[in-house]
Order: sequence, then C-alpha cells, then structure tokens
Amino acid sequence: MPESTLLNELVAVAAERTPDAPALTYGTATLSYGQLDAAVRGFASGLMQLGLARGERVAIYLEKRFETVVASFGAPAAGGVFVPLNPLLKPEQVGFILRDCDVRVLVTSPERLAQLGEVLTQCPSLQHVVLTSGAGAAPVPVHDWAALLAAPARAGHRVIDTDMTAILYTSGSTGRPKGVVLSHRNMVAGGKSVASYLDNRASDTLLAALPLSFDAGFSQLTTAFHSGARVVLLNY
Repeated sequence: MPESTLLNELVAVAAERTPDAPALTYGTATLSYGQLDAAVRGFASGLMQLGLARGERVAIYLEKRFETVVASFGAPAAGGVFVPLNPLLKPEQVGFILRDCDVRVLVTSPERLAQLGEVLTQCPSLQHVVLTSGAGAAPVPVHDWAALLAAPARAGHRVIDTDMTAILYTSGSTGRPKGVVLSHRNMVAGGKSVASYLDNRASDTLLAALPLSFDAGFSQLTTAFHSGARVVLLNY
C-alpha cells in the first residue's frame, strides 16, 4: 500500500485500502471512503475544466458539510490551493481574504452568495463561483456543484509534497487576518503525527467540532483519514 505524501492522497490511499468503510457522516447521511474519493476526484476534474492553474486559490465559504470536505481535498488534487473561510465571517471579511490571496474560485451556498452582495465586484481575481445547489447571481460565471463533479475525468497539475496546498487565515483579533501558508508535507505530517500519539485506529469515530478553517479543526480530518477512521461533522 503506498504512503500518503500529498494531502488528497490521504483520502485516495484510505479508499484503496477500505473503499466501503465509512469516512464522513453528516446528519443521517454517510459517505464511504470510495464515495469520498470519487467526489474529490470529480471536483478536481471540474476545476481543471474551469481552467484552474497550478497553485491558484480555491476559497471555501461554507459550514461543515460534505461539500466543504470534498472541496478542501479536491482543490489540492487538481494542483490548486484551498482557502477555508470561517463560516462566521462577515461579507467584508470574506472580501478582504478573497482579495488578499487572489482567489480564483469561490465555493459557497446560494444563501451565503446572496449575503456577499457587492463584495464580489471588488475581487478582481475571482473568475468562478461554485454553488452547492440551486442558483444565484454573481459578477462572474456561476456553476452548479453536481454538474461540476460530472465533468470528464482529467489529471490534475503535477505537484510535490513541498508545494503549497492551503492558506489558513488567522482570526484577525489584533488586526487584519494573515494567511498562513501550508505545504502538503506540513498537513500530511501533522495528521500522521496526531494519529500516532493518539493511537487512532480505523474503528475510531472522530467528532469534528472545531472549525475546519483552523489548523486544529482541519487536523481532525487528516488524522482520521490517515487512520481510515470515520469523521462526524458537527456545526455548533
């Protein structure tokens, strides 16, 4: 069995090992590792169809749900960089981050898109919005989640473990939020380290109570996926 060196490989390796094992639970629904891996690959292919270049940023402005996790691992699978936004951020805070790191694609819901209003017109680097469902208006093309995942399979850009995979923003409690750059190696090593000292097993269930926009919260995913365990998503 190959070792994970890239962030998205945490899901791919687990899916190869135990495709039918539960990976994610949200409410009454559960995705197996095979289903999660297929969704990650589909999202990556969709981003390639949109013309995402290597290292370009994909922002995710959602509460914890399946699409949040799929986009977080699918953007790196395409060779891009994911930027998780705290779902509690106000529109002007979202706009600041979108501009600060030149986000090209924004993944959000119709309700959140409606709240952003004129903010997106002030984000010149933004080229696409992907909505989890339904329709919405934006100053750039808007794409449906399901249609994006149905794009023909395409290989992502070639990346190595020292390449950037995420930009996590600080809370900005003492000033403007600052982007913390993380590589594939940073995030994979972190997940493996935590899984090791907590002695996580494939039979474990981890409760994702912390925001996925923070390193400790996101490591609940990497730790579980490295172990082949299940993550239960909780918004509170």
